[in-house]
Amino acid sequence: MTPKTLPAGRPSWADRPSWAAHAALLWSLLYATGAALAALTGPAFGYALLAKGTGTAAEAAAAALYGTTAVLAYALIHRPDARWLSTAAWAVVALCLTSGFGALLSPVHLLFFLSRNQPPIDWAALANQSVAVLGAVLWGYAALAHRRRARGTCLHCGGRAPVPAAQASGTRAGLVAVAALFPYAALKTAWAFGITPGFTGTGRPGADPKYTSDLGLWLYDHGVDITAVLAVLGMLLALALTRPWGRRLPRLPLLALGWAGAGALAPFGAFLAVTGVLAWAGAINPGLADHAPWVFVVAYGGFSCYGLALGRATLLHQRSAFKTCDRC
Repeated sequence: MTPKTLPAGRPSWADRPSWAAHAALLWSLLYATGAALAALTGPAFGYALLAKGTGTAAEAAAAALYGTTAVLAYALIHRPDARWLSTAAWAVVALCLTSGFGALLSPVHLLFFLSRNQPPIDWAALANQSVAVLGAVLWGYAALAHRRRARGTCLHCGGRAPVPAAQASGTRAGLVAVAALFPYAALKTAWAFGITPGFTGTGRPGADPKYTSDLGLWLYDHGVDITAVLAVLGMLLALALTRPWGRRLPRLPLLALGWAGAGALAPFGAFLAVTGVLAWAGAINPGLADHAPWVFVVAYGGFSCYGLALGRATLLHQRSAFKTCDRC
């Protein structure tokens, strides 16, 4: 099947597979080179695992791993018909997001006025993680463009389904995201009002005076848990991405928040859910004996489902701005 092309005047990054793959190749070479230099000179450039000195093993492994991704990018350029390469490229996207996970969670630093005794920001590590997130974006473009080229579909729209179908699917994704966060918001709000299911300890569950500011404790004592408020805002974000009224809001901030939230919460929630299941089975001790294991599974594990649903909603919101092109 001959790949479709766009009519004149409809440019898009995804229309240029060579550009996307070349950008991914350059990024991988630069990131791998930085890791190699960090391995030779000691932890540097923010590559040190968890911002701690870990010797050179982690940096050397990162150099080898991302050097391998450069080889994959070279293959994307020279093997446009090999469909398995785009699948491998999506794995690189996941790898980059893992490396940049800290940057995806960095907006929580904006809540400094509600916390205390937090470690200082490692700006080198944050910059490195941000570069990794940029790599995920470039590799995502490369994977998408290569897949469309290999399948012979439209390089601009991918031959996607009509917009009304996407809107219906997006609505479902938004409702799933809201349902996934509701148990967490309800539980934390109940705790703030003194109703403590799943908590057998003393004091304020979820509001440690050692880390929560005086303002945060005051709000908590008046029934307002700031993390529950953030969960409600997350629900509103999912609805804004999937409901008609959300189309009147600025599009780029919604997309940025949606992708950042999906990338951060999907793996984080999966980790907490697995932790809860293992604790429930008695296989591990998470160090929170006053929290019932179901709290991790039902409340915190919902972050993973929310992240996946939010990613789906964000993708469909992004696609809804485009109709299938004239060649489809």
